[in-house]
This record gives sequence, structure tokens and C-alpha cells, in this order.
Amino acid sequence: MDTLDDPRAAGANPTCRSLGIAPPDLAHLKDHREANTYALLIVALLERGVPMTLAEVAERFADAGVASCERALLSLKRCKPARAPVYRDGDHYALDLHDDELDLWLFRLGLRGPRYSAPEPPAEPPEAPPRPGPDEPLSPDELADGWRGNAPWSTFSPQRLAIAILDAHGGAMSADETIAFADRHAGARRLGPDAAQSWRSGAPVQATPDGRWVLDRHHPAVASARAAVRDRVALARKWARRSRQSSDEIEASIRESERQSAAQAAELSLLRRAIVHAFPPEAPVAVVLVDVAERRIEELTVRAGTEWLDAVRARLSPYDVIAGLGVREIVRGIGFTPGERRLVDLGPPQKSLQLNRRGRTLKITTAMLVAGSCGISRPLGDPAVLHGYVRAGDHTRLVRRLQADAKSLFWLYEYGRLHGTVRLRWGFLDERFGAPWAHRDETTLYALCKLAMQLGVPLEVVAGSAPGWAEPWARMQRCTVGEHAHEFFLLDEAGQLVNLDDVQLARLERVERTLH
Repeated sequence: MDTLDDPRAAGANPTCRSLGIAPPDLAHLKDHREANTYALLIVALLERGVPMTLAEVAERFADAGVASCERALLSLKRCKPARAPVYRDGDHYALDLHDDELDLWLFRLGLRGPRYSAPEPPAEPPEAPPRPGPDEPLSPDELADGWRGNAPWSTFSPQRLAIAILDAHGGAMSADETIAFADRHAGARRLGPDAAQSWRSGAPVQATPDGRWVLDRHHPAVASARAAVRDRVALARKWARRSRQSSDEIEASIRESERQSAAQAAELSLLRRAIVHAFPPEAPVAVVLVDVAERRIEELTVRAGTEWLDAVRARLSPYDVIAGLGVREIVRGIGFTPGERRLVDLGPPQKSLQLNRRGRTLKITTAMLVAGSCGISRPLGDPAVLHGYVRAGDHTRLVRRLQADAKSLFWLYEYGRLHGTVRLRWGFLDERFGAPWAHRDETTLYALCKLAMQLGVPLEVVAGSAPGWAEPWARMQRCTVGEHAHEFFLLDEAGQLVNLDDVQLARLERVERTLH
């Protein structure tokens, strides 16, 4: 297997240098608690710093003592290796350095520290009071200390619950008082008036004719109940000491998180983005480029002269984000070196979907996602037809079709950024898949709805199919944002519901317009 001259040197490892981490050692991390096949694939790619084939990764697994080469290769093929943050480019696999999942994997594998520092524990935490002996009855204070939420008592049977309450209140209470106490502190209907009817003779709790429940404190079940309650109390006190954090510290952590998100959002807003579409992608004779911010579309074809690809490369150079269908194949066909630019593939986030238990599957295509998300009836051209245009030298029709395709890809890209997902509608299906190009700190429709409610202003939206290219806001509707059961909804000026999933564009009213 080929190796770097010094794989431990960060300067020789472009991937780790870009991430600001030291190159990891696969042999050292193979026993990490997160060390499954996919995680170790990420480690191997980080360690090497350049794309690798699965065969090369399997050889490295064997050298590091993970598994034999044959077994490692079989495991790598089965682990679905081409999923974020790993992508496949031909026979090679590489890491998307801008994918949020990669940053999470670095943290899980111990290759970077936490983003937020944990609060310092108290210098001298108060000592817990000594645990009473098994013969000492429970006290109301013990119930109060352990009764932090209903969850700790959800596993207690009604009889054990009654034992705990009666033991902490002198050994006898009226049935109504016991039930009322349980309703207030352990959740309604945990105890009922007929509970005593299910307790056999000889049970620790017995009902008397005058309506009281009396506890036999010498019954063996009482000592067991006391121990169970005190175990809960000890656990509650332990977590209370560990998680002790003042309200000021909590607010400071929230403010710091919001500050970092706002800073990241501001940085993302400055990125120049382009959609590139070419045919054939491996050796283009025509390229269409869409400037996302200005919604400006331009095309270049081989008819522009022998140096036309130089012009394409020059047009791509100013952009920070380049998106396209099979974008890596396109930039390779153009001969463009992306460097550390963000490359966004607009292919399906998921290749197929199982339809039934018999194993029938649906192959998901980008055209299906464009149609489902944006309502475009003919989203992408047929490659066979496009090849026919190329053979016939019909550059006019070829460019016209590529322009239409690029517009469809543009609206898919914008839908994914607005919703964080793309939509598949096929027959009875209406499914959502996460859009890999949507960053969590960018402004989404959810964030706009939340802000609109806070400011008390309407939201202007374009819903239904994709907006028109010349006048995208021509079908704009002013909507009132409401909330029900922690979910937002939109009402248009006629009081009719607007389906959130159908929204293609959204903005706050009285905000400076960026699209014309």
C-alpha cells in the first residue's frame, strides 16, 4: 500500500491540516468505543489525508490489526461507505471537510475537544446525609428528595407506592388521603380506590372497615420498599450535585451558543454560490452556470472556441460553493481544481426506498425530488435526447435544455436551504429527506415563522410550484403565522391554510427585498 512519507506529520496531511487536527493513528483508535467499520473508515481517510479505494482502506485495516484484508473489505462494502461525511468519487472515497457530520465524528472519536466548556463543579459540594438503616421508616423529606419528576416512580407497583407513602406518614392513612397524595406527587391514577381489593391476605397493606389503609411495618416487603426508595433518593441527589448549574451559567451558555450560531450564519451568508450544469459531465461540450445570489444564468459551449473551458474555469473561480448534479465529475471534466471550495452534489440524499415488507424498492432520482419539492413537471432532460443533440451538433436545443435543467436544480437547491429537507412525492408516498447542502445555522422556514411570531409581522411566501424565473415573487401571498401543538401553520389573507411543505420562497414583511 502506498503511504505518505510521514503520515504522522500534519504538514504532509492536507485533510488534517484543513481541519486543524493532528493526524490520527488507526492502530490506536481501533479499540475506541465508537470504533465500528464506518468510523474506522473515517479514521483511515483522516490518517492518510487523501482519497482512498476500499481495497487500500482494507489493507490499512489489516496493517493496523483491525481485521484481515478480505474480512475488512467485505465489512467496508457492507457498511454503506458512501454516506455523509464520506463521498464516493469513482473508485475512491474521500471526506467532505465542510459536512457537519464530520465535525461530530471528530468529537466522538476524541480528535477534537468540546465546543463548550462544562461548568466547574462546586469547590466543596455539600455532603449527602447518611443513609438511614433498613429498620428506620421513610420520611416525607426522603420522598420529596426522590420525587423529582414522576419517572423515578413509574416502575413502582401500586402496592409498593402505597407502602412508601404510608411508611412516611406514620403507617396509616385514609385511602382517600393516600390516593390524593399519590395523584399529586406520583402522577394521577397511579393508585385507585379498588387497589386494596387486589392485595391478598397477608399483604403489607390492608384496608380496614373504616376506610383506612394500614401498613404492617414488620412485613419483609417494607424493608425492600425502603431500600428501593432510598436508592432513588441517592441517585437523584447524585445527579443534582453533578448537574448543579446556576441560572446565570445556563443563560451564559445559551447566549454563547446563539452568538456562535449567528457568527456562523453571517459567515455563510457571505459565501458566493453557483449552480453548474454540464453535458456530457465527463467531457462537456456545453456548460450552464447560475449565480445563486443574483439568479443570473449564463452558458458557454464548445462553439466559443478551443479555449472555452478556460473561460468556464475563470467563471467558477470567484465562487466559494459550487453545486451541481454529479458536481465532482463535472469539475473534473472541466479541468477545474476546487481546492477547499465547498462542492455540493444535488443527487438524491438516499438512493432507494423500501415500499413494502416483500422488499419492493423505489429507486430515487433527482428528477423525482425536483418534481416532489418544486412541482416542476419536466424537471430534467433525458440523457439519450441530450446525446442526440450533441451528435447532431444542435447546440441551440442542447443549451436550451441545459438552461431549463439548471433552473430546476436551482429551485431544488433553494427549497433544500429553506426547509432543510427535500420532498419525494410518488403515488401514496410523501417523504422527506435531509438536504445535505442545508446548514443548521442558515435561516430556514421554521426560523422565519418563529421570528414572524415574535415580531408580530406577516410572512410573505410563494407556495405551490416553483416560482417564475423572471418574477419569482409574482405569486406572493401575505400569511399570518400561528402555532398549535408546538407546530407552526400559515393562514393566507382569506383565512385559508397554506401547506408549509409547499412553500418555495419566504421572507418577513417590511424586510429589504433581495430578489426582484
